[in-house]
Amino acid sequence: MKNALNWFEIPAGNFERAKAFYEAVTGGPMHVEEMGGIRMAFFPCDQGAVGGAVCAADSYKPSTDGAVIYLNGGDDLSVPLARVPQAGGRVVMPKTLITPEIGYMAFFIDTEGNKVAFHSPK
Repeated sequence: MKNALNWFEIPAGNFERAKAFYEAVTGGPMHVEEMGGIRMAFFPCDQGAVGGAVCAADSYKPSTDGAVIYLNGGDDLSVPLARVPQAGGRVVMPKTLITPEIGYMAFFIDTEGNKVAFHSPK
């Protein structure tokens, strides 16, 4: 098994607000589609890489409880983390060293009320 994770979905109560938040935080546009009654805004990633989307439907409920998704923070997660408050989110754990070998993490609450994290090597 190459990856323990092969797809993720972040719930959105307000799809357009969530899409705008993640576009601002990640610094790039997200492709939108509707599939099976679910509105989806796809995070950009390389073909064949692990990907995910912001999703909106009646069955998607934002939460700070449960699983935490770590988004790729690039070379230094300080860059996207600095965009979180400007985009309407809230940093709840600043950039924190895990170990020198693993790198850093930081937690934030998005505009929908989801607890999400960034990871980066430095």
